[in-house]
Amino acid sequence: MQRTLSILVAGIFLFSSVFARAQQTSSLPGRAANQASPSPTQDCSGTLAVATGAARNAQRDRSTLAAQPDSSSALQLKNEASANACAFGPEASNTEQVLSPVSCSNEQLLSFQMNHEGDEQREIPIWHVPGDTAFFYEAGMTIDADGAPNAYHPDNIGLDDLANAGSPGYWYGLAKNADGEPFIQGPNDPFPGYYVSATALADRTKAVNDPTRYVDASKIPFIVLPGAMAREIGARPGDFAVAFNQRNGQASYAIFGDVGPSDRIGEGSVALAENLGIRSDARNGGARRGILFLVFPGSGNGTPRTIEEINSEGEKLLQAWGGTSQLAGCAVQDPSRPSASNQTPTQTSTR
Repeated sequence: MQRTLSILVAGIFLFSSVFARAQQTSSLPGRAANQASPSPTQDCSGTLAVATGAARNAQRDRSTLAAQPDSSSALQLKNEASANACAFGPEASNTEQVLSPVSCSNEQLLSFQMNHEGDEQREIPIWHVPGDTAFFYEAGMTIDADGAPNAYHPDNIGLDDLANAGSPGYWYGLAKNADGEPFIQGPNDPFPGYYVSATALADRTKAVNDPTRYVDASKIPFIVLPGAMAREIGARPGDFAVAFNQRNGQASYAIFGDVGPSDRIGEGSVALAENLGIRSDARNGGARRGILFLVFPGSGNGTPRTIEEINSEGEKLLQAWGGTSQLAGCAVQDPSRPSASNQTPTQTSTR
């Protein structure tokens, strides 16, 4: 967990600024409307390093800081405010927006083994606060285009490589008929000639071959979870989540929209990537590390939601859980060791 914590701490101080501004504008992901990401020429590495160093010093010398709160806290707030101002502009330097971590005792639920072909093999700890069903983890993020009407094409000219939708006789990413043949959009559909791309979360009042039945990855910020792990923890498509990019401080509310490979965790939609300032190309985009996911099992109703609903429900759930101060506290506390009864979930299917 120590390695995970060091990654988490680097981004925690920016996290409150993102959501504080979101509350003022009524949508954290103003990025959920696919706004442009901050200018890539802005280099905040220096100020972020200072803030990160201050956080680590605070953790190392907690007893000393407790005895001298005035000078130490003031310096820490100043460093955090500088980092916020660099990433989000002068208005983010208001130290009233900087949160103080609360006490937290987090516990490891399970350890997910990443061994998907083409991905780095590593262990991803899944954490929660005892007594609460919400869970969080840090991982990279691959890009999912499923559900977008232009995701896949017979000539492989869609947003994503057709191989990621399966293969003849085993199309797990496409809507198909009773014989297993994928549907192709007609002249009245959004992208005639393209396949109808499917997601686990769907509006079941619409026809199976209706492209609008599914969650459009190019418009809706959603996360993808391995099916077996999701069932183990009690999450189901339609539940709400929060995603946070620890490298640039950008964050987004999201919905659990699709089920992915059993041996991979850390995947999100094209729209979520845009909200987080990640390269959103489903073929070549994504992030290797540094994305924090917080998921609220049982929070949804099993149906697709609008961006406005995702933002509203996500904000309420985050605040009820303890807000960003809870997340900050969990990031700097020594975790409990996993209980003997916690086991890595059985993973048997690819989708």
